[in-house]
Amino acid sequence: MARRKFSKEFKREAVGLFHSSGKTLSRVAQEIGVGPNVLRGWEQMVRAEEKTGLTTDELAELAQLRKDNDRLKMEVEILKKATAFFAKESK
Repeated sequence: MARRKFSKEFKREAVGLFHSSGKTLSRVAQEIGVGPNVLRGWEQMVRAEEKTGLTTDELAELAQLRKDNDRLKMEVEILKKATAFFAKESK
């Protein structure tokens, strides 16, 4: 069975429906045709977005950029040491 994909807007609307309907998470999940754990995951996604003001894609990009930045800083330090070493050797 192929995995279904849902837009972020659909996920946000489903979470909004859960919060505004007064129904249980299981009931809302059943009504929209997903498992309760799926809806719970969407709820966590929405909370994270509200907390940070960033979407999950933006949070993932930020994490990747921070990782790349750390790697580049390390490379710069290595190059500084190599430059100092070769400058010392050429004297």
